Amino acid sequence: MAAALLAATPGIATAAGENLPPLQPSVDTLTVDSTKGCSDEPVHVPRAPELRAVVEDTTEDNQEGETNGAGAQFEAWWTDADGTEQRRTHTSGTVHSPITQLWRTPDDLPADTVVSWHVRAVDAEGATSPWSDDSPGITCRFVIDTVSPEPATIVSEQYPDDSGWHDGVGVYGSFTFDSPSEDVVEYVYSVLGSANERVRPEEPGGPVTVRWMPERSGPHHLEVYAVDRAGRRSSGTTHWIHVAEGRAPVAHWTLADPAGAGSAAADAGPAARAEDGVVFGSPAPSRTDLTSTVTLDGRGNSYLTPDAPATDTATTFALSAWVRPAATGTPMTVASQDAADGTSAFTLGLRPAEGSPATWAFRYGSTTLTGGSASAGGWAHLTGLYDGEDDTLRLYVNGKEVASKTGVAPVSAPGAFQIGRARGEGGARWQGDLGDVRVWDRVVPREEIERLGARPAELASAWDIERTDAGVIPDREGDKPLTLHGGAGFYTPDYDACFEDPECVEFPDAALDGNDHLALDGTDDYAATGGPVVDTADSYSVGLRVRFADTTPDRPMTLLSQGGADSDAFAVRYDPAASEWQLIVTHGSEPGTARTVVAGPGTPRSYSDDVVVVYDDSEGRITLYVGGEAVATAEFNASWNAPGSLQIGRGHTADGGWGEYFHGGADTVRVFSGALTASQVRSFAHLS
Repeated sequence: MAAALLAATPGIATAAGENLPPLQPSVDTLTVDSTKGCSDEPVHVPRAPELRAVVEDTTEDNQEGETNGAGAQFEAWWTDADGTEQRRTHTSGTVHSPITQLWRTPDDLPADTVVSWHVRAVDAEGATSPWSDDSPGITCRFVIDTVSPEPATIVSEQYPDDSGWHDGVGVYGSFTFDSPSEDVVEYVYSVLGSANERVRPEEPGGPVTVRWMPERSGPHHLEVYAVDRAGRRSSGTTHWIHVAEGRAPVAHWTLADPAGAGSAAADAGPAARAEDGVVFGSPAPSRTDLTSTVTLDGRGNSYLTPDAPATDTATTFALSAWVRPAATGTPMTVASQDAADGTSAFTLGLRPAEGSPATWAFRYGSTTLTGGSASAGGWAHLTGLYDGEDDTLRLYVNGKEVASKTGVAPVSAPGAFQIGRARGEGGARWQGDLGDVRVWDRVVPREEIERLGARPAELASAWDIERTDAGVIPDREGDKPLTLHGGAGFYTPDYDACFEDPECVEFPDAALDGNDHLALDGTDDYAATGGPVVDTADSYSVGLRVRFADTTPDRPMTLLSQGGADSDAFAVRYDPAASEWQLIVTHGSEPGTARTVVAGPGTPRSYSDDVVVVYDDSEGRITLYVGGEAVATAEFNASWNAPGSLQIGRGHTADGGWGEYFHGGADTVRVFSGALTASQVRSFAHLS
């Protein structure tokens, strides 16, 4: 009965019931050029396509040891201009199934003509499945389109393609793409060779508008291609844009007014009235263009305000300031703007964090971003940004984005801008120093924020150690010599002696840098300056190049330190018992003050090690680098400026005396005001 039923089924060949036909190919597995599926509505392709189908033989009739195999029979047909039906066929070989079989259709298929196709499976004995378009399948169709679309047109009101300079950095513009071709379904575009972006019109052949914001000034070009439904791409259209510099702030107070001033003059916007608790003439952050700042004591009359809004907070805006908190135990506000309900629409400031360092915060409406580490007495540059184009809120600390959130609804603030306080925040007044408050009505891009918050490290002192007979090693400027103590001397490789000695088989080691380096015996040798060379309460970087006399020393040795009479603000040592590089920092100058040990595993190298300490007060972090790699880092907030000399080759011991003398060579001593970046550390000896 089963054999009779199979024999009666159209399109199925049987062999007396001994061989079951293969399975009907599923329409879901049929593709045109591997990306377009089988469709009753013709899909468009740019050339004679490759057709694919998954075919499979049934396994129910397999004998022991027999494998199931299947091939594919493809058939394509169309009606030519004379009304005559034309057909093309292809049969693949039979292989182990299930398998994807393909047919590269012939090049003589006509363009702009609906071509139908289907496929069926065939097994090794010639039995065939139903065609793929037999019920419940459908007949697949495609059309070959050999004509590329017309080039796109580009129109922009904000940034037209002309010889003029338009709007500027941080301001969005609209660009409308269109094409005369009615079958365009996508536009591919890029700016200045960036990665391609793709956008689709609502209907084929229709226009589409994109938004773009320049992040730097100068000539830019936008390149656009129109793509039709067959995937054919037009020639490119180039739209040149001349982007002006970003608009200046709508409000700007440097807060560098003279001591005793009653208001803060404005570089932009109205002057800011200063209450009695505002003290002008305070110190400015080093390595910036600021000359002075204001100090606020956190009391009720310690704030400034222009008595007017600085910007429309319901659209794109940004604000920034240099800040130095006197304490971090309570919430404090750098700047805010009053809302209509007696609260503040936004606040930029500081928030304490229980059990961890305080963080910076930017609140806008009901959304609060926090990030970065706030340290008492440390300068930081804060920037808050609301991008109304994509409803994104961002917080930057020292030029780096530390937090962001999208989908933030706009908030209106029609009231006055406030410096040093916020309404509805329990007071939250600022206690500490503030400077250079700016407000923009545009996006401030990342690179611009980085420049605003930059405090690049500057070389303060450098000793290129070479032999001297005066008992001192001059620095480059000639005002901070290193004095040798305890019999410290110099190492100079004697290459000539080796040349003259016929038994010499090994040349002496080269100097660490140049012709000579400092040689310390590990007993009482050291070198020291006559006074401090770095402010240890501010950001600093100190490094040198060393070579251990023995790469497996028998005791701890201190390479570098600066401190006071009884303790070191910082000291770099190597502890062979723990096989650790150690950086020891002291939290104050008083005897018994707590110390922090920052340690990382490692061993001295036989040739040399570059050892560098970097303290970044704005981030509250200190890091020890060896050989250009960070071996240890920790959160740390310096609290004192060590008055003592820079020491090469010794440090204070636990009892307050001097010890742990270094045995080896030292050279290339460098001291920087400010924190070096990780990449700068790797070339610290060559920075100037």
